[in-house]
Amino acid sequence: MSKRILIDPVTRIEGHAKISIFLDDEGNVSDAEFHVVEFRGFEKFCEGRPYQEMPGITARVCGICPVSHLLAAAKAGDAIMAVNIPPAADKLRRLMNLGQIIQSHALSFFHLSAPDFLLGWDTPPPQRNVFGLIAANAQIARAGIRLRQFGQEIIEILGGKKIHPAWGVPGGVRSPLTEPGRARLRAWLPEAYATSKLALDLFKKTLETHKREIQIFGNFSSLFMGLVDADGNWEHHGGKLRFVDSSGSIIADQLDPQKYYEYIGEAVQKSSYLKSPYYSPMGFPDGMYRVGPLARLNVAKQMGTPKADAELKKFKKFGRKGAVTSSFLYHYARLIEILAALEKVEAALEDPDLLSNDLRADAGINSLRGVGVSEAPRGTLFHDYTVDRDGLLRKVALIVATGQNNLAMNQTVAQIARHYIRSQDIPEPMLNRIEHGIRCYDPCLSCSTHAVGQMPLLVQLIGPGGALLKQAVRGGCSWTPA
Repeated sequence: MSKRILIDPVTRIEGHAKISIFLDDEGNVSDAEFHVVEFRGFEKFCEGRPYQEMPGITARVCGICPVSHLLAAAKAGDAIMAVNIPPAADKLRRLMNLGQIIQSHALSFFHLSAPDFLLGWDTPPPQRNVFGLIAANAQIARAGIRLRQFGQEIIEILGGKKIHPAWGVPGGVRSPLTEPGRARLRAWLPEAYATSKLALDLFKKTLETHKREIQIFGNFSSLFMGLVDADGNWEHHGGKLRFVDSSGSIIADQLDPQKYYEYIGEAVQKSSYLKSPYYSPMGFPDGMYRVGPLARLNVAKQMGTPKADAELKKFKKFGRKGAVTSSFLYHYARLIEILAALEKVEAALEDPDLLSNDLRADAGINSLRGVGVSEAPRGTLFHDYTVDRDGLLRKVALIVATGQNNLAMNQTVAQIARHYIRSQDIPEPMLNRIEHGIRCYDPCLSCSTHAVGQMPLLVQLIGPGGALLKQAVRGGCSWTPA
């Protein structure tokens, strides 16, 4: 590989990463790699801790989706205790997870990705962000903030605070929904529905003007994986695992999440701290699969709510061979999931069980291994704990959604780069399009906050002998001699 272009850092994602683009002697893209350059070691430093502490510890993995880790850790604790939690506790966990899906998807769509396709790919970086969106269309920006706030309100009403609530525990939850809390959420629902419709209408117009992006932003064959219920419908906090291929054919169904290790392997690549899971019956890398909103809608027969089901039918029409394969349509899938979550929240608020105080099952150590699985906004999340007879952790494995999308993200940036790059002279808007291929997946790389404003971007072109030929810095991204 004769030349290498480095995008470092990738902006408007959560955490720290970079992209390498390799050019051949003719200046064409031969390959591209997505590198995660941070290492945090949660799996190791949790060893020796009591399993009961894991919901509180692992929630700190992420400041944007702490609920996902909280609930997966609590479910792993349920499995170690070998208990069926009270029905009210299960319903309350589900309600909080719906709030998590709403708030995270709203942040991803309105504030991290929308500046690209609403303001324009060629908008200067200092304006191509949430503040530029506010300046251009304050109504849309405010609606997005308020929709995210509604999801956070669900989390706070149940857990006591919006971020890192100490609420989910092995065996159940700590507290029920209150009547004032239920009334507050009911009153907010009409506004949330209106924003959901606004976003869907807006993105449908975007789809008409971004047909090229649909074709080239991560549009390729892969497997898709997600949870489904017994009838094959959309599931977010229970059920079994299903794999489908790009034709929409089911290749494995109703798989027990507790035994995920029988069909999911993990490869280690030297270019990234992020592992690369794959569907082990097909081997590595042929077993590449995607998770998250796009995958969940591909594996589900129905959403299970009337408004979202109507949107799902429209969404599935983008699947020419069966499954919807364009990663650009992750954005559309997020909006459909927000709508489904709102409908499910509305239905749940009528359930008297949410006010029940029968919230916890109690037991000792009945299994030395427990797996907790839940759908995080970005995809299926696995927490796998092995304990001793005292309940102290001897081994911890966390398989996160972003890792499961790692192979697909690499293929996405390579596909976009091959389309836009024809020489070593690359304008900044073209690099932004490559970055957006990663934003489609809304990767969650750490608990750091999302970046706004003008981000530093360094692109270096390295010659065959390792010499620095050219470099560019963001801020107009004009080329300067090395």
